[in-house]
Amino acid sequence: MRLVIGSDHAGYELKQVLAEFLRASGHEVLDVGTYSTAPVDYPDYAEAVAGAVRDGQAERGVVICGSGVGASVAANKIPGIRAAICHDGYSAHQGVEHDDMNVLVLGSRVIGGELAKDLVRDYLGANFSGEERHVRRLAKVKGIEARYMHIEC
Repeated sequence: MRLVIGSDHAGYELKQVLAEFLRASGHEVLDVGTYSTAPVDYPDYAEAVAGAVRDGQAERGVVICGSGVGASVAANKIPGIRAAICHDGYSAHQGVEHDDMNVLVLGSRVIGGELAKDLVRDYLGANFSGEERHVRRLAKVKGIEARYMHIEC
């Protein structure tokens, strides 16, 4: 799978661990930064990840900041992006299966590397169910986005 990964300075070390893990698992990984622990602003990297997913450069994305909250908020500002912070396996796969989540957000100050690998594995192993109730709900979410963004879904 083609994936994009990015982080702010707080997530840099976890991003490095996950990028290596994803490549070793056979995925193509686009790393959009940051490339050090020097302080940077998380919205820049959340936007870079979300933009790569929206533009088709990657099928799914992973973005990491200290708590995951800021990156989640920022990524969700991009039309077509359904980002969620997940720190448990159920949410990581259910977010894809029910909500067609396309960006996984992680908090590097909340979880460790091994749990992060498990969450990424759960996220990437899941597929949108296509069940009528989930399709209906997703259409409503896209409708909300269209009304507020003045774009077509």
